[in-house]
Amino acid sequence: MEFIRFAPDLTDAAFAAEFHRIRAAATRADGYPPFNEQSLFDAAAGHRSPFLVADGDVVVGAGILGAGELDLVVAPTRRRLGHGAAALASLLADASGELRIWSHGDHPAARELADRFGFTAERTLLQLRLDLAGATAIGVPAEPQDPARAGIRADIEIGAFRPGQDDAEWVALNALVFAAHPEQGALTAGDLTARLAEPWFAADDFLVARDAGDGRMIGYNWLKVETGSPVGEIYVVGVHPDAAGRGVGRRLMLAGLDRLRERGCVTADLYVEADSTAAVDLYRSLGFTERTIDVQYRRRPR
Repeated sequence: MEFIRFAPDLTDAAFAAEFHRIRAAATRADGYPPFNEQSLFDAAAGHRSPFLVADGDVVVGAGILGAGELDLVVAPTRRRLGHGAAALASLLADASGELRIWSHGDHPAARELADRFGFTAERTLLQLRLDLAGATAIGVPAEPQDPARAGIRADIEIGAFRPGQDDAEWVALNALVFAAHPEQGALTAGDLTARLAEPWFAADDFLVARDAGDGRMIGYNWLKVETGSPVGEIYVVGVHPDAAGRGVGRRLMLAGLDRLRERGCVTADLYVEADSTAAVDLYRSLGFTERTIDVQYRRRPR
């Protein structure tokens, strides 16, 4: 019989060890993580509640609940035994309001559970991937381009993010660019500070585009490269609406891909909303192809 143990955060060493054990096992088995970065940040900071699912004395699952969202994963060796359905039923019994739940990888079992418990698909997030070593075969330059020859306007300057100087301007621009995005657009100065403190952060991997005339920040391409990893992530790309049509997004992407090669990455990954047509078209024109699909389901208030 399942029971669920909540914790206020991940400071309890024994609890955190079990939580991360389940998370790591699922990542290895599925090829993608069961929790997104924001959920983990919130769980660590106590803004959402992490929990463990146990069958008797054996921990069989883990999750995060709060802020109207639920993440749940069952250990790979304990799937198809009813643990997910039992845990979800228990959690939903005490959650009467609107609730969203992610299915990372669009797992068939998650679709079955969503249908059974009255959730409907609301968002689709694509993970796209590019082989950096073979990019020249599809027209993506292996070396930095001359902007004039590439047909890109030269009134854009790209440089590294300056922690402590660019923070407020970036937060404001990010909020504007992602005003309709429920996670990215809500990032605060505190959220930015937390990310700047992450072991993977490097200012030279945070590319900022400025108007050459007035120095105003008009775009950015933030890269994430974990130590020793051959995969570099296009963490987030944004362009000011007023700069549309100036080639800012494409130039930032080309600069980002060059930077990932310099860092020794052989693969580039990124996430994008499936309905962001212009962004998806840009990434596909650069050679990115689909790797996985994440689906977010929503249950309306009863």
